Amino acid sequence: MRSPPMSSLPSTQPTQSLRLSAPAKLNLTLRILGRRADGYHELETVFQLLDFGDQLTFHTRADNTIAVHCPDLDIPPEQNLVYRAADLLRHSVGKNAGKEAVGADINLQKNLPAGGGIGGGSSDAATTLLALNHLWRCNLDLEQLAGLGRQLGADIPVFVHGHSAWAEGVGERLTPIAVEPMWYLVLTPDCHVSTGELFSHPRLTRDSAAITLAALRDRRLTKQWLAQYAGNDFQPLVEALYPEVRNARAWLAQFGAAQLTGSGACVFAAFDSEEAAQNVLKKRPEGLEGFVAAGIDQSPAHEQLAKFAAIV
Repeated sequence: MRSPPMSSLPSTQPTQSLRLSAPAKLNLTLRILGRRADGYHELETVFQLLDFGDQLTFHTRADNTIAVHCPDLDIPPEQNLVYRAADLLRHSVGKNAGKEAVGADINLQKNLPAGGGIGGGSSDAATTLLALNHLWRCNLDLEQLAGLGRQLGADIPVFVHGHSAWAEGVGERLTPIAVEPMWYLVLTPDCHVSTGELFSHPRLTRDSAAITLAALRDRRLTKQWLAQYAGNDFQPLVEALYPEVRNARAWLAQFGAAQLTGSGACVFAAFDSEEAAQNVLKKRPEGLEGFVAAGIDQSPAHEQLAKFAAIV
């Protein structure tokens, strides 16, 4: 992950500090198989983690206050997924475990666009669960943390487990996979797509055929597999409702197979090298933001947390 090195205070100090990454993700394929009786949708998707994302710094407090600092987000802190994840963890284990006061100052550096379909808020929440589980000594395992995260968002568990994955159900059944190394150019149209609006829209495709995990030989996704199975069932509807997304993808399609990620609004294309992706990024139309990132199989947050645990 492209981030400054972590900083930490010795464990003998009254507070500890920890800096972790919150990586972005792409949906390399996303199929909607049908709607369940409970109103949720059955999905199949491939989550590809990226070596680019937000950065969070955590400082423990000697009281029960959780304070989230992020000047780039124009929402009340209590509505931020970072705060909600911290508060959920605290209420789930803090009092019941008879622990000392659990509080934290959390500084969130946003590099990922909100509502872009690249998992910014979900990844921030997952990193918060991972960090505070360690700093507060909650001793929950990844399955327990993922269960908490699922209460806040369907994409959070994949970031908690920290591995690119094949996902089924509503996104809760995860199988780790390896993805052939590729570089991705991600473009961010200037619009915010409402996921709720899409899932309830009558024109949304809900009857795609299942791929099944057997289509992923050795659980490794190759460029040939991507060429055969890539696509996103949200894309036709999103492009019909949001011309900014349609225009961005059409422009990117001049340089490679371009598609929507998640429920949008970001679009992306894969390239064989960073140089090739950067060259296309430089040509983007004025006013269209974007970034280049490498696909990775393991979340840097897990690697950073392991290093932190080894020195405290």
